[in-house]
Amino acid sequence: MEHARDLEETHGGPVRFKCENLQRTGSFKIRGAYTRIHGLTDEERARGVVAASAGNHAQGVALAAALLGTKATVFMPERAPLPKLAATKGYGAEVHLHGAVLEEALAEAIAFAERTGAVFIHPFDHEDIIAGQGTVGLEILDQVPEVATVLVSTGGGGLVGGVASAIKAVRPDVRMVAVQAEAAAAFPLSLAAGAPVRLHSMQTMADGIAVGQPGPLTYAHVSSLVDDVLTVSEESLSRAVLLCLERRKLVVEPAGAAAVAALLEYPGAFPAPVVAVLSGGNVDPLLLMQIIQHGMTAAGRYLSLRLCVPDRPGSLAGVLSKVGELGANVVDVEHSRISGRLAIGEVEIALKLETRGPEHCADVAAELQRGGYTVMP
Repeated sequence: MEHARDLEETHGGPVRFKCENLQRTGSFKIRGAYTRIHGLTDEERARGVVAASAGNHAQGVALAAALLGTKATVFMPERAPLPKLAATKGYGAEVHLHGAVLEEALAEAIAFAERTGAVFIHPFDHEDIIAGQGTVGLEILDQVPEVATVLVSTGGGGLVGGVASAIKAVRPDVRMVAVQAEAAAAFPLSLAAGAPVRLHSMQTMADGIAVGQPGPLTYAHVSSLVDDVLTVSEESLSRAVLLCLERRKLVVEPAGAAAVAALLEYPGAFPAPVVAVLSGGNVDPLLLMQIIQHGMTAAGRYLSLRLCVPDRPGSLAGVLSKVGELGANVVDVEHSRISGRLAIGEVEIALKLETRGPEHCADVAAELQRGGYTVMP
């Protein structure tokens, strides 16, 4: 449990992060996978287990199977991130790449189970999976007994359903909030319809919670135990990843940071003490670089502008010197004489700058304008 002091002012009291990104396999998934496989009979474990996943569930099943002495077979999409693929193999699972999307890998895993007798381990819609994930809720009550609000990143609903079951049984007054990426939010539509509804498309950086349809069990848990379902933007997700990395020194994947994104997007909306569950930290390093840049842009810490300056020796050096005086850092610069917007004897300078925030961006642009440089639209 990590104390997030920098968020307390906007939420009127203590804010803490439940760090499942530091869990074995890098996410909460080991809890449900272990509980499910542990509950199998000796005869069932002898047949082996099979799962389908793009990453976190795969690793949880692989490690749980290894700890409990059964064989694990995992089907992953053909374009599954290499670090997650390597980690799943490293925990001892036999991995097969199948299909372009998770649904195709899932269908193949179910067919494999029917063909071989292996036990299919569903990623969220099974009572043992939900119970295993619910141990997060028991720990929250033990670690922050005065908790008033719990925010949980939500995809299929296994984690939030389990946490809500555990917490509401002891403290029914605690406000339970499920958080989904707005570009992959199946629960709001499903709750409005009164039954699980399938999304026709999803497009989000939070691939770990991009689940197209809740299961019957998880839908029942969420509809009866969760007080609110909120959605967060891609900008808030990237800002949340950046905040965790920069202020808390925690590597969190976008799906794992959805609860933190809600704290950023809805300031003051949650009774304190607040606990936000960081559900996972398995993020591809290349994707993390892109997310950091996206998060800095969303937080107003990047400034892109174009200047029109006289075409004479020293003009570019003068601009860069002025930018330095203003405390901005040049990330990229482009100098061009070829533009239909330019008159003879003018050049265009495109700058990408790292700044201290939105106010600094406005100050830099204004000072350049006052310094005689034309800021182009």
